[in-house]
This record gives sequence, structure tokens and C-alpha cells, in this order.
Amino acid sequence: MKARLRLNARIFPVITVLAFVMQIIDPSRVWVILLIGVGGTWLLCRWWAQGLKRSLTFEREMRYGWAQVGDKLEERFTLTNRFSMPATWVTVHDHSDLPDHYASVATGVDGYSASQWRILNQCTRRGVYTLGGTTLETGDPFGVYSVFLEDPTSTTLAVMPPVVSLPEFNILSNGWAGEGRRSTHTLEETVNASHTREMAPGDPLRWIHWKSTARHNKFFVRQFDGMPAGDWWIVLDLHQDVQLGEGWDSTEEHAVILAASLSARGLKQDHPVGLTVNGGEPAWIVPRRNEYQQRSLLKALAVASPAALGLREYLGRIGPSLGSNSSLLLVTADPDPAWVEALLPLLWRGVMPSVFVFDPRTFGGDAGTEALEGTLRSIGLPCNVIPKEMLDTRQARPGTQGEWEWRVTGTGKAVAVHRPVADWRRLG
Repeated sequence: MKARLRLNARIFPVITVLAFVMQIIDPSRVWVILLIGVGGTWLLCRWWAQGLKRSLTFEREMRYGWAQVGDKLEERFTLTNRFSMPATWVTVHDHSDLPDHYASVATGVDGYSASQWRILNQCTRRGVYTLGGTTLETGDPFGVYSVFLEDPTSTTLAVMPPVVSLPEFNILSNGWAGEGRRSTHTLEETVNASHTREMAPGDPLRWIHWKSTARHNKFFVRQFDGMPAGDWWIVLDLHQDVQLGEGWDSTEEHAVILAASLSARGLKQDHPVGLTVNGGEPAWIVPRRNEYQQRSLLKALAVASPAALGLREYLGRIGPSLGSNSSLLLVTADPDPAWVEALLPLLWRGVMPSVFVFDPRTFGGDAGTEALEGTLRSIGLPCNVIPKEMLDTRQARPGTQGEWEWRVTGTGKAVAVHRPVADWRRLG
């Protein structure tokens, strides 16, 4: 932590030097009083400020390295003073760029002690932000000297878009057996056994796992995985010329929430889910099905922003890179059916598109989706029209991560039914 000292009242050393010189030239009790009073105060303040400069330490901690929109971000600040004299005033200036984040405070700390406080802020906008650094300003009680402590440590905080519950949509499958869900009694069992379980009536004898049977002294059978579900490619179109609304009420934010929610549904149904974004921050995440994929998808969506490239041109660019026999979920706010022609080469390669288009009229626009629906229907493709009200729910602002939840008993006692489980970690 960098520290520097600044003299605010330059008149103190000037008066001290003048009084000393005058005492030599023309000795007088006045000069002695000035020398002792003003000079003593100046030296005392300098000693006090130098002690604080050497002895003050600052630590900033936070819970979680990521959050979703609406979540509470809790931070803990610790100011320690190893000097014998107190820091009667300390101003903490926060330099974080997280929107609606307020961590600047005024406090103080006694000698040989520590002061600790917590600050709770709500994450209101998706994105990747910097949390920290911090500047501390303090000084002697008379304000003669100011001490500045620069703490450059910072960390990156990713604020993910929320995931909401969705109704059932018409999504074309790619024709794989077992498409869309895992089945324990499917007619086409794979050779991959995920675990064992106790034998139930109707289980074939060929499923018996003899090692587990011998270990437990009762029959156990192998539990098989169903046939693999096909790939889902989510294409998020953020062409800037077709976006409507502002802030939370914009098609841009609703499109990001819809893409995040579709990805969560696909992974829950055992689909390998990939993502490509037509945005200012291009994203290309190949389909995978593992515990880290959801976070990778949400992080890419967190920084998604509008782009100048139209949907027709974008589909022409990414089309050859999309795998055959996969499902394509296209999220767009463009009701113009001209871009549908770009889907035909994908159909010939076995890519099955399903379109999700936002209803412009619910976002303040004038155009309708009837022409687009008719064009897609003519080539056998589903068109899911998304009104604004579908995603404008309380789930879009969950606010549960890092938050305490309390229940009051009949006797008036408050009992915590949910508490943050993550540990504190230092910034940097």
C-alpha cells in the first residue's frame, strides 16, 4: 500500500522559522510563545501524521467471485491502527466501476485497535466489473497534515444475467434417439453404466452387477445412461438496428435473459449446449455438457452488447461452422422475414432451427411478426413469439445469492433459515 504525506497549513513552519529568527535578532517572550505554541503544534502534528502513515493498514474482502443480477454483494472492510494515537477521521474512497455500488465511507479508529464494517450492495446490471482499488485519507486532528494511503488491489466481478422459468416451447430436435432427456428404461441402452442400485422387479438378469451384489449380500443392478441428447446451438442476435426499448425494458436485456434461460434448460435436459453471439463482444462457445458449461455461457452473456452486423449476414458467416444434426435456437428481435433465406443451407445440412422472436408491439414498436411466422411456417419451422410480459418477472431479479433469510418464531425469536455459505476472500 502506497502512502504519502501532504502539508496543508504551510503557515505553521513559516511562523516557526520567523519566530526563531526574530528570537535570535531581538529576543522577546512573544517570540518564545510563538515558537513553542506554533512550532510545537507543527511538530506534534507531523509526528502524529507520520505515525499514522507508517501504522495504518487496510484490508478489503468479499464473498463470491460472481453473482447474478439482483443478488446482494457483501463486502467486509478492516482498518487497523498499530500507532499509539488514534486516527480521529478516515475517509475511504472506493474506485470500483460496478453500477449502483456505494462503498465510500467516513470512519475513525483508536490507537492500537481495529475498526471493521460491512457494506451490502445490490447488483443491478450484468457485465464484468472491477471491484477496488481504494484510497484512504486521514491526518492529524488539527488538519495540518493529510495522509493518503493508496490500496491498488482489485478483483474482477462477473455479474451474470438471471435465469427464469420458461413455458414449453416448440423446439425441433435433431432426430437422435433419446433426444431431450435421460431415461433409465429406454429400449436403446448404452454400454455406459453411471452407477448401481438395488434390483427392482422387472430388471433383466443381465443387468446384475456381481461385485456390488457380493459386497452388499443382495442383488444390485447397473444403472445405464440413456441415448445422448443432441447438441443445442443458441444463436443470440443483438443487431443494433432492430433493438427496442431501454434498460430493463429493452429487447436486448430480454434476449440475454431468454438465451441464459434456454441454456439452463438445455443443460438440465442433458443437451450439450453451445452459444454464439452476434454482438459487440463476439462469443463462440462449442457445445459441452459439464458442470462448468453453464458458468461459461452466462459469463459470455454477461458482456453481450449490440452489433452492427445484420442477422442474415451473421448466419451466413457462422453457418459452415455449426455441426450437422444439431438443434439451432435462434433468439432475435428482427421481425423481417428476409433473413429466413439464410436458414435454408443449414436445413440441408441437418441443422434444425427453432426461432424465438420478440413481439415488437409489446416493446413499443409498430411492426408485427405475422409475416415472419408465415414464412417460417411455409418451410416447416416453428416460430415462438415472445411478448415482453413473459420474461418481465420477479425471477429476473432473484436477489438470493449472499443474502440472509430469517424466520420469526412464535416466541419472537429470529432464526436464520438461509445464510451465506461462501468464505471471505481478499481482493487481489
